[in-house]
Amino acid sequence: MNTPNKLTIARIIMIPFFVAFLMYDITGSADKWIALAIFVIASLTDTLDGYLARKYHLVTNFGKFMDPLADKLLVCSALICFTATGQLAAWITIIIIAREFIISGFRLIAA
Repeated sequence: MNTPNKLTIARIIMIPFFVAFLMYDITGSADKWIALAIFVIASLTDTLDGYLARKYHLVTNFGKFMDPLADKLLVCSALICFTATGQLAAWITIIIIAREFIISGFRLIAA
């Protein structure tokens, strides 16, 4: 398994920790900042794995499938958490997630 794929898996592993710190009172007032840090780190791993995969020609079928899925899981989990805590209207979350499913469907058909 190459480094970009390991970064993608690491991003998927970060998602439950992000959700836990965002939704539950674990450390007190620092929870939201820790969740933000996890989200930023996960986002940076997305940038890094794409860069490494293209620069060193490490593009794999696993990466082509899992990288966009990991991105969608991260963003959708954040939207769902914000909706659950009342910080975001449910209709906004529904529209964004529906759009993600539609785009993914189009990509599947095109492939």
